[in-house]
Amino acid sequence: MVKKLANKKFEDIDNQILRSFSFPSFFYIMLIALCNLLVLGGLIGFGVQWALGMGTNGLNIPVGWAMHIANYVFWIAVAMSGTFISAMLFLFRTDWRSVINRVAETMTIFGIAVAGLFPIIHLGRNWVFFWVLPYPNWRHLWPNFKSPLVWDVLAIITYFTISVLIFYLGLLPDIAAIRDKVPKGWRKSAYKLLSLGWTGRYEQWREYTRAYLVLAVLGMPIAMSVHSVVAFDFSMSLLPGWHSTFYAPYFVAGAINSGLATIVSLLIPLRKTLHLEKIFLPRYFQQMAMLMVLMGWILGYYYGEESFMDWYSGNIFIRQFSVYRGMGSGYYSSIFWITIVCVVFVPMTFLFKKLRTNLRYLFVAAIFVNLGMWLERYMLVITPLTHGYLPTQWGIYVPHAPESLITGMAIGMFLGLFLIFIKIFPSVAVNDVKKLAQEHLEVQHEDRTGQG
Repeated sequence: MVKKLANKKFEDIDNQILRSFSFPSFFYIMLIALCNLLVLGGLIGFGVQWALGMGTNGLNIPVGWAMHIANYVFWIAVAMSGTFISAMLFLFRTDWRSVINRVAETMTIFGIAVAGLFPIIHLGRNWVFFWVLPYPNWRHLWPNFKSPLVWDVLAIITYFTISVLIFYLGLLPDIAAIRDKVPKGWRKSAYKLLSLGWTGRYEQWREYTRAYLVLAVLGMPIAMSVHSVVAFDFSMSLLPGWHSTFYAPYFVAGAINSGLATIVSLLIPLRKTLHLEKIFLPRYFQQMAMLMVLMGWILGYYYGEESFMDWYSGNIFIRQFSVYRGMGSGYYSSIFWITIVCVVFVPMTFLFKKLRTNLRYLFVAAIFVNLGMWLERYMLVITPLTHGYLPTQWGIYVPHAPESLITGMAIGMFLGLFLIFIKIFPSVAVNDVKKLAQEHLEVQHEDRTGQG
């Protein structure tokens, strides 16, 4: 009886997920068009910057790092969190991990792709970006390994490698399943090539499980180390507001919060448009909401601890910067308090069951959390540079059109790649969802048998 129910359940799962490969709807086409428009605007902005120089941005003395670096930190955080969350839930054997892992791992790949552009965009001479790589050359020069730019490049390459391995390994059984269902043609040939001869034999599953476990164990510390390296870009400086010993765990906590908010804001529309209500159950979103509450508490602690240590240090420059950031005139203090509200107080509303079970509210709240996390990166990068040790080092930064267009391009590129992905590959791990469904059926059968 359980076997028959499982087969029926598996067939329903296949039908629901394969529905996403149907002809795109008008709404989907309009979203792709919007993403393309954002990317086109960003390319125009980058073209202006390329032709006329970095002066077309809002950069000035003393603000040499600005929106490009803030975007880099934000997107590398989104990328870091995807693999970290997926690996963490896998190692803790969380059942609902099978529902979100595909979106989390996909988010990592596209997040790295977007984040990796910004160190190149930020270079004055973009066409010689490969000089930051340690390769043999006729000039007999090596990159400066004390430079944060080199740290970032090496961190991105390392993390991208482990993330692609985890992502592709998890995708392998699903590619084979699609290969067996699509009609003959170029698509079947492409899926056959990508499936690497996967047939689902016991030996393949055994090696698959072992390899995934090894990659998950490696992925978590590598993800944490990558964002810690990004934190060192700032904390190694002596500027008030940057020089800190707690930035590494603070950045990791912020990245996890960004990742959870991004997963929620991607899954809720995906659930509605692809009619995956029976797979993306409401309780999964409630559990992610409670994780966001936890991260909100942790980040709130870090904000409070930073302000307290600024006062406790006795350093007049650090104290003055803390006052300037939180209570100064102008829009920097406004950004600080908007960040606090979005990152700390908005997730606290999820403590009310009525709110965290409302998926529309959860979607809007997740957008606000990510807005707060972006503003936090903006504030973290720019504010210390505008208020140095001496009044001669004080300044103001206002973003210009090229930077704003490139920021929009990053959003359009990320969403566009994700929308294309869900039309080519399953948006959930089909075999993992089937395994989860079978376990639930077996539990229900045992309960009914016991009652009988």
